Amino acid sequence: MNPLIADFNAEPARAPVIVALDFANEHDTLAFVRRLEPSLCRLKIGKELFTATGRRLAESLINQGFELFLDLKYHDIPNTVAKACRAAAEMGVWMVDMHACGGRRMMEAAAEAVANQAHKPLLIGVTVLTSMEAADLAEIGLNAPVEELVLRWAKLAQSSGLDGVVCSAHEAAPLRRDLGGDFVLVTPGIRLDVAGNSDDQRRIMTPAQALAAGSTYLVMGRPVTQAADPVAVLRGINEAAQAMR
Repeated sequence: MNPLIADFNAEPARAPVIVALDFANEHDTLAFVRRLEPSLCRLKIGKELFTATGRRLAESLINQGFELFLDLKYHDIPNTVAKACRAAAEMGVWMVDMHACGGRRMMEAAAEAVANQAHKPLLIGVTVLTSMEAADLAEIGLNAPVEELVLRWAKLAQSSGLDGVVCSAHEAAPLRRDLGGDFVLVTPGIRLDVAGNSDDQRRIMTPAQALAAGSTYLVMGRPVTQAADPVAVLRGINEAAQAMR
């Protein structure tokens, strides 16, 4: 068994893909979701869709049995982020995230806010966005190498009580090595064919590469939502993940 994917192996019945529902409205979202089932994947709602639909759609998906990643990337004063995380927990979301650069007090407040909730979501820190490269970071005054910054913020997130981080699959292997097998690594920028990539993601990998590197969950949008047969895509990834155990 590959030790880098031990955390995924701890959940044998679970599939690794989180499908990013990058639709503009509730109608198109529900039309797509009707093609899926909760055993195939988890779902993610981001800023655009949540702003357009509010919590009604999120609760509808949860009530259908899907585990939901509420990807709103909180970044605010500690009290505000803590209350937002508590509201997400009460909604029944499976995972919620915040920018790790918001600092220790913000992340500790979030962890404390959900600690005694009946439904405790995974709290995930966002490190460096996968659309950003060294030149982008330098423009905002962050001159450390991407890998160094990701590791620094991931360690801060872990010591602040978070369950894991969002990172590029390119940083998954060193994070898995340094932060242990139980720390959750959520990796966007997953493409079925990295050679053909032409969108705004820069640090990308295939599903097999990401899992081998130590990713726990793979965030995939267009490669699934725009596929002719999204169920076949998900089943193929799940079978490949099963074979890696």
